[in-house]
Amino acid sequence: MKDRVILADGDVHRKINRIAYQIYEASLSESEVYIVGIQNSGYKLAEMIAEKLSSISPLDVHLCSLSMDKECLTATVSLSMPLEELRDKCVVLVDSVLNSGGVLIYAVRYLLSENLKRLNTAVLVDRNHKRYPIKVDYKGLSLSTSLHERVKIQWREDGTISVEYVI
Repeated sequence: MKDRVILADGDVHRKINRIAYQIYEASLSESEVYIVGIQNSGYKLAEMIAEKLSSISPLDVHLCSLSMDKECLTATVSLSMPLEELRDKCVVLVDSVLNSGGVLIYAVRYLLSENLKRLNTAVLVDRNHKRYPIKVDYKGLSLSTSLHERVKIQWREDGTISVEYVI
């Protein structure tokens, strides 16, 4: 296996900034937005997007996490706040890497059990070989890969981030 860095720390931050600006532009008529990060890596990315969005816009930005078993997508999904709080709200669901689309589509399914005003999705890397019909609204990078290759996000203790392509 050989790892190749495809996005260095500065590149990742530029992508996050661009995603935050796109969310702001799409939310100009709103007063608030809910950023929902999918456990672990997706939540870390959501935190960064929410922080940037708060710094560039007057929006009231709410951050919460969504937990699910990524090995058993039909298992229990939970939100760090009551789902009812999202009723009639604009929500952006965030994950780090879109692989097959399974995690994202089951998370969308859960969120849509409540009547939302708008639901968008954001990922840092979209791998372009989905098995489920899910569309990403905001993405940092589109990358064509095979099913045997991997993309991993490296969250280092010094605060730097990189995206690596594992061949």
